[in-house]
Amino acid sequence: MNKEDLAWSPTVHQATSVQHVPLVMVLPSPRCLFDDPIQIRVTGLLPQQAVTLRACLADESGVLFQAHAHYRAGSSGELDLTHSPAVGGSYSGVEPMGLLWSLQSETPYKRLAKRNILTPFCVDLEVYDGHGDMSRLLGKCTNERRFLGEGVKRISVREGRLKATLFLPPGSGPFPGLIDLYGSGGGLVEYRASLLASRGFVTLALAYMAFEDLPAVPEILELGYFEEAVNFLRKQQQVKDTGIGVLGLSKGADLALSMATFLPGIKAAVSISGSGFNSFIPLQGDGFTVRPHPYDLGRMKPNEESGLVDFTDILDDHRDPATWDCRIPMERSLAKFLFLSGLDDKNWKSDLYCQDAVQRLQQYGRKVEFYSYSGAGHLLEPPYFPLCQASMHKVLGVFVQWGGQWREHAKAQEDAWHRIQAFFWQHLMDSDLPKSNL
Repeated sequence: MNKEDLAWSPTVHQATSVQHVPLVMVLPSPRCLFDDPIQIRVTGLLPQQAVTLRACLADESGVLFQAHAHYRAGSSGELDLTHSPAVGGSYSGVEPMGLLWSLQSETPYKRLAKRNILTPFCVDLEVYDGHGDMSRLLGKCTNERRFLGEGVKRISVREGRLKATLFLPPGSGPFPGLIDLYGSGGGLVEYRASLLASRGFVTLALAYMAFEDLPAVPEILELGYFEEAVNFLRKQQQVKDTGIGVLGLSKGADLALSMATFLPGIKAAVSISGSGFNSFIPLQGDGFTVRPHPYDLGRMKPNEESGLVDFTDILDDHRDPATWDCRIPMERSLAKFLFLSGLDDKNWKSDLYCQDAVQRLQQYGRKVEFYSYSGAGHLLEPPYFPLCQASMHKVLGVFVQWGGQWREHAKAQEDAWHRIQAFFWQHLMDSDLPKSNL
């Protein structure tokens, strides 16, 4: 062997013993906003190799949420979840975000929610050899999903009676202004508001019950409290002066409709899983009170086996004229309305209630946007939050059903989120959705 042979022999040896090193990638970046879709790719697998992908997320109380799906690599040893179909596991078929929306908790009836929006949720994405016991880890990476966009400011608000958090997008604006209301579970819920601010809305997350010194079950809700919130938001320099938008979920939805009806300055309102009547708590205005729609907790149906309580029949029939003084007279409002509901809502009959509200508005010649989603449950959240079919109601202290089917609910959340933003851009800015959000 001459000197040239000796020089070249190590290179020849390395070329003939290349190892397959699987690499899990999140594109375009491993860091993103929670409502951003991502591309999950795995390279360095053997051609047609059977593998299992698993996603793991620990919430702020340490509860673990997991999902997994079985895949087979392509002829080049690659997987791309935007094209590759899952052949089993938590879901099947081509589902680019399936590992996120199919996350389930190891603790029964646990809802994934974000309390501290200043920190991200970190999702570990792992690839294992085979479709069996997942004992051989081949590679992993972490997807950091944030709730606060770059430059968005979070400001705690304790002005007058207000208990709220203001989120300001970067820049001087003007931006459309929104008030964000959650349901009868109460508290100050910030994660939807922070994501909306990250998309270009000045957003005020507003608490109205079960927070600090606000009672868990108020004897009455004062319209003046919500008017303070509107006035506070309208005086913010970054807010465009064309009017305010308000969105609410469940009890927050009928409050949103009431605000749009009784308060000046509301230009657009979104009802998510709501109703066209005042629910559960009297609403007191200036010289009038809207009583709550009649209900009877004796019509609750507890399930001794599951521990879940069915509330769907506790409300009196909304078609009974004896209940009509509980209706919100939305036809008086000049605001635009968007109604969203799930056909598999197990909490209450939101689709029927939304249909009733829409029909009443249409009778007055009003154009209304209304979308109902097959297989979607009560808790229509920002996209990629996994379905919660049942959980503890913080105020009632019982486990309640929310309904929904996994894939259908996930698709509904994606669609609803885009519609909400487009609706507010259209009616609060008198323009189409900005190119940056398309």
